[in-house]
Amino acid sequence: MNFMKNIHSNQTSKSHCMPINIPIKIIPIENDGFHLMVEIKINQKKANMIIDTGASRTVFDEDLILKYLKNEDKEFEENDKLSTGLGTNSMKSKAIELKSVKFGSLKIKNYQAIVLDLKHVNESYKMLNLPIIHGVLGGDLLNSYKAVIYYKTKTLKLYP
Repeated sequence: MNFMKNIHSNQTSKSHCMPINIPIKIIPIENDGFHLMVEIKINQKKANMIIDTGASRTVFDEDLILKYLKNEDKEFEENDKLSTGLGTNSMKSKAIELKSVKFGSLKIKNYQAIVLDLKHVNESYKMLNLPIIHGVLGGDLLNSYKAVIYYKTKTLKLYP
């Protein structure tokens, strides 16, 4: 899987100069912090992603991603690398190809997605009465699209 080549060769946005603006929802976490959430589309269905500038990769929840796939597309590939972070020491990751992932007007076709078990994240969110999280938007995509977070306007800007 050549991940970075896939990102750049499959984008279908109209302009390479104009930023893509994606609204950010600020999700309060108890009384001492917050998470930034954006809505994306996976195969034309809405999904919630947490922006995590400290995450090296964008990942999707192993169980939740299945509802975005057709039966013939529901086979994961074993990934050789262990993933660390997200409140765990290390865990095995898997990969799957998503036909379409859309961030605002930026569409990535045949996206090679990393999937992890994010149950612990959603269990924490559920206890706090927060929306379900389908994945984490990490540094790979944020860097590839020169992301800028504007807290004042609650906007994530991506530069294709």
